[in-house]
Amino acid sequence: MYYTYILKTQKSIYIGYSSNLRKRVEEHNKGKVRTTKKDLPVKLVYYEAYHNEEDARIREKRLKYYGRAYAQLKKRIANSLNKV
Repeated sequence: MYYTYILKTQKSIYIGYSSNLRKRVEEHNKGKVRTTKKDLPVKLVYYEAYHNEEDARIREKRLKYYGRAYAQLKKRIANSLNKV
């Protein structure tokens, strides 16, 4: 399986994809990811699972670079984002 995921830090939101979600979140929390290491801890607030890696990568790119997809998802998970 491949996962597109959203992490929440105290200051920002991070969007990524991985084939091993647990390991990847652990790497973020251990400071091994350059983008999030200065804003720890991170909390997993949302993920989507895919059978195909390309599908997960496409979804990640759409969430990162196309504001409409991200805006719609933010509306769906607003309560999860606010609780962190």
